[in-house]
Amino acid sequence: MRRVSQQRPRGKISPEASMAQERNVRRIGIIGFGHLGQYLAGMIEEEGHQHGFELAFVWNRHQKKMDGNVRKELQLEDLNKFVARCADLIVEVAHPQIIKDYGEEFLKHADCMVGSPTAFADQEVDTRCREAARRYGHTLYIPSGALWGALDIQKMANRGTLKALKVTMSKHPDSFMLQGHMHELKERTKGQRTVLYDGPVRNLCPLAPNNVNTMAAAALAGHNLGFERVQGCLVADPSLLNFHIVDIEVTGPVNKSAGHEFTVKTSRRNPAPPGEVTGMATYTSFWSSVLNCKGHGGRLFLC
Repeated sequence: MRRVSQQRPRGKISPEASMAQERNVRRIGIIGFGHLGQYLAGMIEEEGHQHGFELAFVWNRHQKKMDGNVRKELQLEDLNKFVARCADLIVEVAHPQIIKDYGEEFLKHADCMVGSPTAFADQEVDTRCREAARRYGHTLYIPSGALWGALDIQKMANRGTLKALKVTMSKHPDSFMLQGHMHELKERTKGQRTVLYDGPVRNLCPLAPNNVNTMAAAALAGHNLGFERVQGCLVADPSLLNFHIVDIEVTGPVNKSAGHEFTVKTSRRNPAPPGEVTGMATYTSFWSSVLNCKGHGGRLFLC
């Protein structure tokens, strides 16, 4: 995929963008038209007017998937030409490679909500995107998605009281899209509950880029620990026919006088049939995040 540096058109913008400015409407571009992208595009079309939103464009790697589902004038054929659509917010729900290739360019021209934060396991990508947000004054949004208690984790990280964080994700084997030796392990052990990985989140992200965005969000929320010290455990469990389970273990400070440690453990059971990468409750969580993306300055912001 080729990244092209562009300038937002000056003095000449599309009639749709001009009308949006006059009506104080926030234009949103959707990148990725899988289940989650379809849901978000549909919500913007159906309810966007209630929140001051409208679709600027929808892009998908395979354009035919949009035919009959997205109005022709809203289909963006060439992602390199996104600037001409004058989006105020770009929502990526496709693949982390999109952010690796285009993240800086998006942030030059618009706020950007990254639905594939596994991209930031690559330290260079993380640094470049944060710097672009700071330089151009646009917000780099990270949706909490399936990360229950994300803001509480972030508050502890801000205070330096977050001492340990572990996220365990258990799903039916068919719900995993894995790379390399982890895919081979899943196939070899089908039919039995298997711990596919247990270790630092940074090393896991390239092996399961579509499946562990919750863990990546945890590493960004728990920023004093980061991708190296936040732990991730991935479990393939064929008995999970109707749910994805996310268990979060938080460890905080020790009461010095009593010697007792602060801990929180949560378990989130998200309805999802086998084969689905995203659980049902995560869709509404993403929509809530989009509603919160109304400009928070040139920084990373958990929403």
